[in-house]
Amino acid sequence: MKFHRCALFMLAASFLLHAQTVPTPSQSPSGGTSPKQEEAKALLACGQMIVDQFALLKIPDTRAPRFQGKVSEAIALCRGGAQALQFRATPWVDWSNYWGTGDMTSLPTGFISNKLPAQRGVVGALEDLELQRVELIKFNLFDNSGSFSAYVQGLNGVPGSAIKVWPAMRLQPNDPNYQVVGGDGTQVCKGDLIRWRTVNGICNDILNPAMGSSGMLFARNVEFETSFPDLGLNQLTRNRHGNRLSLLAPDPQVISRRLFTRIQSSPDKCQAGYGLPNDSKDANCDYQKAPFFNVLAAYWIQFMTHDWFSHLEEGHNATQYMKVGCETKLVNNVEVPLAPEDIAKLGCRPDDLIDKGYVAQDAAPGTFDSGGHTYLARAPKTMANTSTAWWDASQLYGFDDTSRQRVKRDPADMAKLLIIPAAGQSGPGYLPIFGPNDPINPEWTGQEAAGFPDNWTVGLSFLHNLFAREHNSFVAEFRRLAALTPNADCGLRDPSEPKKVIHYRDVTPDELFEIARLVVAAEIAKIHTTEWTPQLLYNEPLYLGMNGNWNGLLGENGGLLSKALSDIVVRNFGKSKDAAKATEWYSVFASGPGIFGLGSKVHGYDITNPKYTNGGVNHFGSPFNFPEEFVSVYRLHPLIPDLLEYRDLKADPNKIAKRVPVVETFQGKATPFMQAMGIENWGLTLGRQRLGLLTLHNSPLFLQNLKLGRLDSPTQQIDVVALDIIRDREHGVPRFNEFRRQYGLRQMTRFDDFMDPGVAPGSPAQIEQQDVVRTLRELYGQHVCDASKVITDAQVNEDRSPINDCLGYPNGTLIDNIEDVDTAVGYLAEYRRPHGFAISETQFVVFILNASRRLFSDRFFTSSFRPEFYTTLGVNWVNNNGPGHAVMEKGAPNGHVQPVSPMKRILLRNIPELTNELGPVINAFDPWARDRGQYYSLAWKPRPGAESDDSFANQ
Repeated sequence: MKFHRCALFMLAASFLLHAQTVPTPSQSPSGGTSPKQEEAKALLACGQMIVDQFALLKIPDTRAPRFQGKVSEAIALCRGGAQALQFRATPWVDWSNYWGTGDMTSLPTGFISNKLPAQRGVVGALEDLELQRVELIKFNLFDNSGSFSAYVQGLNGVPGSAIKVWPAMRLQPNDPNYQVVGGDGTQVCKGDLIRWRTVNGICNDILNPAMGSSGMLFARNVEFETSFPDLGLNQLTRNRHGNRLSLLAPDPQVISRRLFTRIQSSPDKCQAGYGLPNDSKDANCDYQKAPFFNVLAAYWIQFMTHDWFSHLEEGHNATQYMKVGCETKLVNNVEVPLAPEDIAKLGCRPDDLIDKGYVAQDAAPGTFDSGGHTYLARAPKTMANTSTAWWDASQLYGFDDTSRQRVKRDPADMAKLLIIPAAGQSGPGYLPIFGPNDPINPEWTGQEAAGFPDNWTVGLSFLHNLFAREHNSFVAEFRRLAALTPNADCGLRDPSEPKKVIHYRDVTPDELFEIARLVVAAEIAKIHTTEWTPQLLYNEPLYLGMNGNWNGLLGENGGLLSKALSDIVVRNFGKSKDAAKATEWYSVFASGPGIFGLGSKVHGYDITNPKYTNGGVNHFGSPFNFPEEFVSVYRLHPLIPDLLEYRDLKADPNKIAKRVPVVETFQGKATPFMQAMGIENWGLTLGRQRLGLLTLHNSPLFLQNLKLGRLDSPTQQIDVVALDIIRDREHGVPRFNEFRRQYGLRQMTRFDDFMDPGVAPGSPAQIEQQDVVRTLRELYGQHVCDASKVITDAQVNEDRSPINDCLGYPNGTLIDNIEDVDTAVGYLAEYRRPHGFAISETQFVVFILNASRRLFSDRFFTSSFRPEFYTTLGVNWVNNNGPGHAVMEKGAPNGHVQPVSPMKRILLRNIPELTNELGPVINAFDPWARDRGQYYSLAWKPRPGAESDDSFANQ
């Protein structure tokens, strides 16, 4: 009893210290229970929570007994009261039901202190999320490049999670920099190779020159043995899927047409996504809209993925073509050919063909034994990432020698990107058009010049032009300072002469170009981390978590994060201030100062010594590259509408002037749209329009009927939605249920588990979800289960028994083929999501791991974020979101005093015509006409001045 009282006192004292950020609610969520009764129950549960947390916060030694996002009844009750107990029996994570993790209705009223319960809820959510992250780092890193056996077994007495140098990450003899980094001996990057982001990504990690460079193999986040399930390579896979899978089974086009198609109220006004003639505003393509995310955000993620990964080589896959479905359907659990009337009804095309994906390795992988277990040394097949894996703005600046030739620099000032004034328009102008001698594919003719020009649309044109202007804005400010103080120390240093002061006047155009690239890449990473993601995941825990990732525990609201994370450190690893000793718990340790700039704030910094320049990175024992599973969860096509609601800033921003089909802005068609209609009008257009919800029956119609003249097929069309499913299968992504188990989430046992248990019985939402369940059953089928067949080693049942084919049902039961559901289908079918989540919790858990790693692993975001590389101006520019001091936002949105966000300042700086429009905007990815209301409201209501906006007329 003494322990309980002491622990409860310490807990309460901690919460009292940090009770400062959550606003007072205006209504109570407590059903029939009085606030005082609920508070008494919650406080009583908090005493038991202290005991339960000792077990919960202990990281397990093996993957099967992982956290799974589920807490004890006492913990749930302490953190969220009765509302947190409602859905504990469902597969979904518990933290989203805690106090303070939703909108105003998640905040309690009538308690002695209304703030304390909300603090408990938010802190508890952060603790759960960090526990997931640490476990993901421990259990979900699988490198395909040859380092995995060392990760499992250790190397030369060093545990696998602490290994920092790998032979597989050496430059090969055919690399032009082979001798420069050390040749056959110890390879260490130096000189000009470490000053900037290299074009092909080598030497980001000074001791592992090849890591993250273009052409390296994609990694995995799942056990190699569970990848490529359609091949049935092991007994667990065969037990799990019963030989029901293949590349085209179940049929991907049938899945696309039956589960993904947008239902239209007036098909004649949509024309399969191609709209009406002359971009008539009378056109209409229905889609399910997200109230708190805009179309600019949709194009932003395409802009990001072009930087991070690509399976293509110069816009193409292999020259060998394959069928893409529209051939079979399931009847009585048997695949039978589609009849002509089936094809006509579905609207699919059996004659579509697509180029097969590239495969880097398909020979049988080697094996090794460790701890009585035999492991695969890599996945059964591997694919190469033809882009650089670093967050280095390679879509703008290129990722290899060929793509760099497409990047145009201004001959009048080679530090700048070339921007050409547009006839009859004011402002800087636009990127130049590809010329006849540029290394491009024929389909890119007429496009604006960019390092990564594939899948080009007017949305990408907007972002490329915006950041080209931002690059030049930084150069112009540097030139201004150089003119004012030519002899001042700019902060830059050359590793060849580390003691030599470099004055502003000494910086060459080539050096300034590369400095500007560093700055722009860091701005992009900051926007994505602190602005795009908190709008994608619009709630208090994620706002704090993402800002903590970047700014650390020492900034605003640091106390909340510190409380949430320190328990995990103490329980599992003790306390240490020595980053060199940090291994798998580094993510918690690094959260103190924040990931960004970690290791850069040290005395005696030596730019020639890797201990300093490389000392802030941590790869957790596994070389960094993006995993195939990360690519899978960024298949976000439902975000894009079929029609863009074009607006004219000089006329009436509240009126939709045209409805432009997205498909008509592809490739070279984007250029006249951008230049004739104006970048400021496209900013207004993309900023005001809501994007599509990531859910079933909401994929763009034009993507199901995309015309591609380059295809050697009878139709020269492709269903991109079906192709997404095929590419996941080609890349060996596990099917949905095993995917969740591998990432430490609770499994489903039937299709009904996808339904949101919180929707009202008989409501339209429930009816819609029940219809989806029926369709899933028709598409994927059922089978009589066999309890003797164990189907996974990634998890066990609650009684610690193996999970078998019956998934908890009696042997011989007819059960759903839940194991066969494609991952992309599964995460779009997740109707239960945390408040403000535009993505599902399955997609999010992949993000928890990889969003952190891409910062931790990049020295230009950690120990090399210093004036020696960025210049003093560059460091301040990134930290303050532009020149001068940070500019503060008005008021305290969602209870936070915060600077004007980086994307908003970039828009204001480079498209000043948007100044009035952006004035009331807090987050540039929230629809610009929306009133954000109180505390993470998702309501679709107009802000002052936007009451007459057309988008509010037909909500």
